[in-house]
Amino acid sequence: MPVTDPELVKIVQDRVFNVLICRKCGAHNPPGATKCRRCHSKDLRPKRKELAKVKAA
Repeated sequence: MPVTDPELVKIVQDRVFNVLICRKCGAHNPPGATKCRRCHSKDLRPKRKELAKVKAA
């Protein structure tokens, strides 16, 4: 069931896309994290905000 309310869409997008991903183990971390919650690595990146473009084969 798709969400149609624009306010709810904004809340959901913020919750889903506003995270940091560990480059070492792939764990999701909160936006203010400095170290990974799982492996304690400091190598974090922000989650991509768009879906990846798929190349046609």
